Amino acid sequence: MKKDKIHTNKSFEKIVGDKEERKLQAQRETKSVWSGLGLFGIIGWSIALPTILGAALGIWLDKNYKENFSWTLSLLVAGLMIGCVIAWKWIQKENMEIHKKNEDENE
Repeated sequence: MKKDKIHTNKSFEKIVGDKEERKLQAQRETKSVWSGLGLFGIIGWSIALPTILGAALGIWLDKNYKENFSWTLSLLVAGLMIGCVIAWKWIQKENMEIHKKNEDENE
């Protein structure tokens, strides 16, 4: 019975130690407000730029190649979808890096 209690205490100590280490690591890696705004900016531009380029190409096509549909609206929506996919991929990549870093620290 005493061995079980000692084993439980060591496990508890390891859990607490690991949590403390993660907290200390987070404090060392504090990010400023500017870095957070920068991340929002990157995501925003990754959506806005393809949308604007799609709309600009659509306007040019509407002027030069008349069709029954609007090139501008079609390419604006296409650019928006492409931008959202780019932003989603970027967020997934960042998330994977954060998880990988946490797993490496826990080993």
